[in-house]
Amino acid sequence: MNILAALIFFTRLPFWKIREVPAECFKHVVPYWSLAGWLTGGVMAGTLWLAGQLLPISLAWIIAIIARLLITGCLHEDGLADFFDGFGGGSTRERTLTIMKDSHIGSYGVIGLVFYFLLLLQLRNLPLNFLCILVFCGDCWSKFCASQIINYLPYARKEEDSKAKVVYNRMSRTERLTAFACGVLPFVLFLPFRMWPALLFPVLTFVFLYRLMKHRLQGYTGDCCGATFLLCELSFYMGSLVLAYIYALYNIDFLMEYTSMPLSIH
Repeated sequence: MNILAALIFFTRLPFWKIREVPAECFKHVVPYWSLAGWLTGGVMAGTLWLAGQLLPISLAWIIAIIARLLITGCLHEDGLADFFDGFGGGSTRERTLTIMKDSHIGSYGVIGLVFYFLLLLQLRNLPLNFLCILVFCGDCWSKFCASQIINYLPYARKEEDSKAKVVYNRMSRTERLTAFACGVLPFVLFLPFRMWPALLFPVLTFVFLYRLMKHRLQGYTGDCCGATFLLCELSFYMGSLVLAYIYALYNIDFLMEYTSMPLSIH
């Protein structure tokens, strides 16, 4: 039942039609966030591959990004914008929380989203098949990393002040193992061994954001969760791109199996 609650909460697909889920289950959705990534990342990767059969990779990549935005209802991007607004415009805990709760987007949120999507577009130079693998792996692993915030920080607001009207419970040992398995399994199954060091970039990003939230808010919010996921995922993509370029500089063309052309550096 908690898995169904996670799919309902983290996507806009009509899973709610399957059966009614008790409200208590939504307090346990975060451990299955990385499992939901198998769906959102899978749809994004599938859309990218299908569009890439007919269109240039740069355009297929944009379509894939839009596909995930539609599936998730921009849930995480909304949190990222609020995160940038709050931490950019607020200097105190109370002011930061107030700004983040405001439904209007501010200048920091706009600038943050613009830079976020501009950085995402840099992946358009990677081979199609390899990019599909990165998309799937990055979604699942980054959601696992972001999900750990609820285990290390308390919720920063009262439950009645929560946007989602729910405060997540900390994970049990079994839930942590489940989240980790769902997050790391795509790497083991699909990602080339030479790219495994990219696992570290989301972890380091998580540690940085954890310290930032602990210092400013002494806790986390739902917006912080969404922002943490997207920034961890972005760091995974950028780290993978850097690794691919380093390998290309040293003529280690492991990407040749994914394309007929070696990776070009511009």
